[in-house]
Amino acid sequence: MKFCVLGSGSRGNCTYIETGNTSILIDAGFSGKEIARRLALINRSPAQLRAIFVTHEHNDHIAGVGVLSRRFQLPVYANIGTFKASEKKLGKVFEFREFCTGVTFPFAGFEIHPFAVSHDTADPVGFVVQSDGRSLGYCTDTGRITKLMEYLLGRCHGLILEANHDPGMLQDGPYPLALKQRVRSNMGHLANGDAACFVRSLEKGPLQTLVLAHLSETNNHPDLVVQAIQDACNGNCCCPEPLPASQASPGPLITL
Repeated sequence: MKFCVLGSGSRGNCTYIETGNTSILIDAGFSGKEIARRLALINRSPAQLRAIFVTHEHNDHIAGVGVLSRRFQLPVYANIGTFKASEKKLGKVFEFREFCTGVTFPFAGFEIHPFAVSHDTADPVGFVVQSDGRSLGYCTDTGRITKLMEYLLGRCHGLILEANHDPGMLQDGPYPLALKQRVRSNMGHLANGDAACFVRSLEKGPLQTLVLAHLSETNNHPDLVVQAIQDACNGNCCCPEPLPASQASPGPLITL
């Protein structure tokens, strides 16, 4: 199984995953044209895709879903709460396929498990994607880490985890008070320290690759994120080197 975070942040989120001859996207928060451009940078094409899996209805996760679905005849997988909340933004899609949060289902060589996260949307989820004995966890846009997340993500070989903000930068930054309160709430986004503590808890698991996602361009910096992880792991060689995802460009195509 291979994956690439094509971009992640408040202006767009999209992750590419492949196994064998099957390729999928988790979220499509850029324009269809931009997603095609980013796929080309890793020598891939939207024509290779088989489906799009949606975490929640915020525009930075669904902006390109409708156009990609229509143009390339891609089914869109989401739970019913997310689909109803995003239906007007998506427009007509090629095909909607409903999943139930918490219920694992197969898709063309993958086993997909959607799990509940804590965010201010209709029914937000993360995913554990399994194939060929390897598993990838995807967990962004959550205000807190739950026991369920600890259990599911603690068994993953690869992890895409939110590390959204530095609390000091958020406090002193330009956001209005209401937005600051939303970001740091249990229904908002993970702070660097919360992400770091969670990563430390995974040191006895099989985690090999860690990508830190949804970094705020206003309230965070990659150096702060990496330092928080390194401080939490305290030099433990079992912790993988954290790789901050970029808003502006795709990361590497990683093999698990």
